[in-house]
Amino acid sequence: NFMGFSTLTTTLTPSAHPAPPSRPLVLGSTSRYRRELLERLRIPFAVTAPDVDETPQPGEAPQALARRLALAKARAVAALHPEAVVIGSDQVADLAGQPLGKPGEHARAVAQLRQMRGQTVIFQTALAVVCLASGFEQVDLAEVRVVFRDLSDDEIEAYLQAEQPYDCAGSAKSEGLGIALLESIDNDDPTALIGLPLIRTARLLRQAGVKLL
Repeated sequence: NFMGFSTLTTTLTPSAHPAPPSRPLVLGSTSRYRRELLERLRIPFAVTAPDVDETPQPGEAPQALARRLALAKARAVAALHPEAVVIGSDQVADLAGQPLGKPGEHARAVAQLRQMRGQTVIFQTALAVVCLASGFEQVDLAEVRVVFRDLSDDEIEAYLQAEQPYDCAGSAKSEGLGIALLESIDNDDPTALIGLPLIRTARLLRQAGVKLL
């Protein structure tokens, strides 16, 4: 424990000895996908759930929504742990300017996937890194352009029964069977679609003074 909250640590091989971060690192998210991705960087971090209202504002564009929520999550957790470097992230599926969030339940997931079949969807994955003690605050955005196949209702149902991706934006779980829903994926940060763009994350952490290697 440090600073009164639990830590998650990665297991290092004997040959791997990354320098510890100069400040505690906190992931402001309850997403298991983001936690698993951040563990790839092999640095100790804690997890704190952000208390943020994720309701879109009237007329808010998907890109703006993702950026606003990522920063709000990072700021909310940084207020609790001002000495730490805090990561916040949010993902919104953008279908022709219409934001699609986490479906939460089966019927809504069916409706989302019916909307997206045969369409190009841009998954907007925003990342914010905040440290109150040092005055650091940066936001970045990774766009992933995804083309969905013209899915049948039977395919949609089979996918949802297998994956139950009700905690994924746009019901899309590309790291699992969801890959079979797609014609193509176009992006410059390979983990962005899963929920945390690690190239951008590493860049912002370095800028915030966190040593990764």
